[in-house]
Amino acid sequence: MVDTFIRRPILASVCSLVLILAGAVAIPSMPVAQYPTLAPPQISVSAFYTGANAQEVETAVTTPLEQAINGVEGMLYMTSSSTNSGVSSITVTFDITRDQDVAAVDVQNRVNQALGRMPAEVRTTGITVSKQSTGFVMAVGVFAERAEYDSLFLSNYLDIYVKDALKRVPGVSDVIIFGERKYAMRLWLDPARLAARAITANDVVTALREQNVQIAAGSVGQAPAPSGQMYQLSVRAVGRLREAAEFENIIVKSVGGALVRVKDVGRAELGAETYGSQLRFQGLEAVGFGVIQLPTANALDVEHAVSAEMERLSAQFPPGMRYLVSFNTTDVVEESIREVIKTLIEAIALVVLVIFLFLQTWRSTIIPAITIPVSLIGAFAFVKLMDYSVSWLTMRSS
Repeated sequence: MVDTFIRRPILASVCSLVLILAGAVAIPSMPVAQYPTLAPPQISVSAFYTGANAQEVETAVTTPLEQAINGVEGMLYMTSSSTNSGVSSITVTFDITRDQDVAAVDVQNRVNQALGRMPAEVRTTGITVSKQSTGFVMAVGVFAERAEYDSLFLSNYLDIYVKDALKRVPGVSDVIIFGERKYAMRLWLDPARLAARAITANDVVTALREQNVQIAAGSVGQAPAPSGQMYQLSVRAVGRLREAAEFENIIVKSVGGALVRVKDVGRAELGAETYGSQLRFQGLEAVGFGVIQLPTANALDVEHAVSAEMERLSAQFPPGMRYLVSFNTTDVVEESIREVIKTLIEAIALVVLVIFLFLQTWRSTIIPAITIPVSLIGAFAFVKLMDYSVSWLTMRSS
């Protein structure tokens, strides 16, 4: 085989060019990340039980879910936590050979089996099953330069105009908002007024559920109708309440023939859904978000695409609203790539120099010097080929 290439230098040159071309084509498609995906796949299950403490969450939500999920195919172990804020979180870890998408479907099926045993509040908010993603690619802080906007406004602006746009960027798995505060109607009740009228907080909640509903009112003139009926009109009824004054007029109870409304035992205001966290950035009240990439995505491509999208979105920000990148994990990746290229160039230069010192002629030095880029660049073609082989074997085994 060696004699064939020695006697036919044109064939050897063509083969070298083919290797370089294959390697050059494979290099852009190679994933670049700070850490390889060596960890076993994980599926997270989260539920929210409004108003419950940690013990109630564990008894009513976490334990039934664990019993339903336990034994799912390929599972190694699972961990769970129940908090006093009503949050139940379960992380299921699978064998390294288990496909994460299939594992998520299996866990979702098990969760659906236990859904009927969940409290009504949990069924209303729903149980989320998602694939555990890798670490953050970058984190961004959004703030108002002169405190023109509070965190409630900033959080809702990110949720409406920024979050969904970033999640559509190729390679982005999820966008998590830090210090998130969504608009919500809050009812503040006075215990003394409630006790004076023999009303409990549960009575207020019941009245709220009964009177703040969206209903179909039907239509007038719908069949069967008297003969000669020519028109059919749809009836639009007042549905869900919108203003704080409408919530304050909800009738809670009738005491001695008098109607007791929410405003008689408390007040309603438009505020945040939760005040459990507060974020400050650059010394200002702010809201941040982190971008999580897909396990198979190129970290550098994701960072560049997200930065470009943020530049486009920031052009439409309200006056005085700014954003800054808090940290960027791809800085380490880019620095590592620069160091690798620098070391590679130095190594090639030293190898060529050593060859020249031993051979004492440039003509004999050029031949092995040419083989160095051929072997380095061509190696990426075989790396890509091995990647396809491993993927094919995995699909066959599954």
